[in-house]
Amino acid sequence: MLCPDIRTLRYDLDAAERLAEAQGLALAIGVVIAHSEVLTVRQMQPNTLFGSGQVENIKAWCEQHEAELIIVDGALSPIQQRNLEDKLKRKVIDRTGLILEIFGERAATAEGRLQVELAHLDYQQSRLVRSWTHLERQRGGFGFLGGPGETQIEADRRMIRQRMGRLRRELEQVRKTRQLHRDRRGRAPWPVIALVGYTNAGKSTLFNRLTGAEVMAEDLLFATLDPTMRAISMPGVEKAILSDTVGFISDLPTQLVAAFRATLEEVTGADIILHVRDMSNAANSAQKRQVLQVLGELDVVDPETGASDIPMLEVWNKIDLAASERADEMRDLAAATPDATAISAMTGEGVNDLLAVVADTLTKKAREITVTIPASDGRRIAWLHAHGDVLEENEAGEGDDGPLRQLTVRLNPKEFGQYETL
Repeated sequence: MLCPDIRTLRYDLDAAERLAEAQGLALAIGVVIAHSEVLTVRQMQPNTLFGSGQVENIKAWCEQHEAELIIVDGALSPIQQRNLEDKLKRKVIDRTGLILEIFGERAATAEGRLQVELAHLDYQQSRLVRSWTHLERQRGGFGFLGGPGETQIEADRRMIRQRMGRLRRELEQVRKTRQLHRDRRGRAPWPVIALVGYTNAGKSTLFNRLTGAEVMAEDLLFATLDPTMRAISMPGVEKAILSDTVGFISDLPTQLVAAFRATLEEVTGADIILHVRDMSNAANSAQKRQVLQVLGELDVVDPETGASDIPMLEVWNKIDLAASERADEMRDLAAATPDATAISAMTGEGVNDLLAVVADTLTKKAREITVTIPASDGRRIAWLHAHGDVLEENEAGEGDDGPLRQLTVRLNPKEFGQYETL
């Protein structure tokens, strides 16, 4: 595994942190790492990226460690990828290819597979000689590393464009369907809470802790691809919908951002966003910037200021993994930071405090209203009891249609709007 440190480029993570992240990506797909190295690239070579001497060193490392696959943690042009494979006599993939491989293996739903295939074809259409697996279904993913049933088929560009067109139309239908579901949830009385964060920040572990679900939650990058929703309750909020989403990562391939936009747009319909951060990771500040950058591309936050029309709370997770002094410092800092809560999703520490903060955020805009309703209008009276906080209910004399009931109810703006449509 090679991590090119290109001196003319700026990175959020330093070279060692980028190499560690790349190793995590490789391990997530089951690759056995024989050797890893940070290579300083002072001037990018258009034909191979690396200098000739570095290419010779890479070849020697491969022979020494009997490596069959070379992963370059950076972007390779089709020419660079082909030339490196010719010189090294081994399979070479770049960061985008590695992430696509992970997504191809992890996608569990028909929608996820559509998104992965579209991203894969978009990436591969300019690469002339690769492994094309989109023509058959014997293998679980759309990858580079081989496997049962994989065939080597020469790319037909016209066929690829036609296939991509069909996939985009299908995904557009998925987007419309998701929008209909969001609209339906918008008419329902339950607020939606979206979990976002860097990959492996602990979103799925927190999701399982809050809902009692068994979503895949492992110490792996991109353990979650397909969004999952479950109902939860909290103080003052009878029911809310919690949504777990795909994790973000630095240099997320543009093909994936575009392909997974329908999934990521679930965040745009949320009533509140919980940004889960792995505070045990030394690079958590850089990870936060990457998350805000992707949210900016979705028009959820202002890319410059990080401000959002949707309330956003920071969840400082994994304090159990920090040294005791550091953990105490984070707890104190979180207590003094507006909209931040320190927790451990694994042990449960701070989770009740988080729920209280979320409930307070969801209900702080609630207002009291007093309504007079015919006692015979059981539907509206029942709705107010089910969806609002009924503070007082009394008889209110007689009306044209019989006895009246007067109710004083606390409703948030969303619920009040729904009541007015009854």
